[in-house]
Amino acid sequence: MSFDRARRSLDGLSVGDALGAQFFVPGRSRTLDVVPDGTWPWTDDTEMACLLLAELRDRGEVDQDRLAASFAEHCDPYRGYGPGAVVVLHRIRDGVPWREAAATAYRGEGSCGNGAAMRVAPLGAFFADDLDAVVTQAVRSAEVTHLHPEGIAGAVAVAVAAAVPGADVFDAVLDHLDDGQVRRGVADARRLLGRSTAEAAYELGNGSRSTAQDSVPFVLWVVATYADDYRAAIGACVEAGGDMDTTAAMVGGILACRAEVPQDWLDRREPLPFV
Repeated sequence: MSFDRARRSLDGLSVGDALGAQFFVPGRSRTLDVVPDGTWPWTDDTEMACLLLAELRDRGEVDQDRLAASFAEHCDPYRGYGPGAVVVLHRIRDGVPWREAAATAYRGEGSCGNGAAMRVAPLGAFFADDLDAVVTQAVRSAEVTHLHPEGIAGAVAVAVAAAVPGADVFDAVLDHLDDGQVRRGVADARRLLGRSTAEAAYELGNGSRSTAQDSVPFVLWVVATYADDYRAAIGACVEAGGDMDTTAAMVGGILACRAEVPQDWLDRREPLPFV
């Protein structure tokens, strides 16, 4: 276990999240030629990642009851939580068991959204010396809000990617995913290496539907394409549009385990809570 490595991943995640969120301002050009001025507030992506890492720091593993309660207690809709997440977390806060609350999402199928994937990179970094633990703990962290197999698969994919710097990210991730839309999307992402960002986003999705299937394959394409260049990778997420804060959070959390997060960007990110 490595808290220091996980904390670096959290820095990368939170900077990507906070910077990506700046490009939802109407009229702002989607380019990083000039980054936005001022402090960059983080969103729900960072808040939940901080809470997850605090749980790992204090317990050494995911205690699902504690994690669900922590997510519910700190849920601030003004941080950009999706309406489905707000409903689930408010039900947990009102005393509904987390598994029951999570099962009500998406007409009883459980959520396949990208929320479990967006927060999980620091967990992959924390358990990086044991990939079996990465997968087990990523599943546990996802289930408290995302019970759909695709939502869980998205979390596993991002956690494994964060755990294997220097390795072939596609081989590592595909080895730990069951068949499904996320796995097939990741395989497609490898096939699209060498294409432009616009082409990759068109084929794989850019998170605009806020699902794991629509986000994680593109994220892994960006990670593989810009493995040593954090700035360029976040720039690709911004260029692609869609759910820019969330794709940039996932990419940033993974790449901070491989490349330096620019200090000037860290200085602009709003200070982190909880950890």
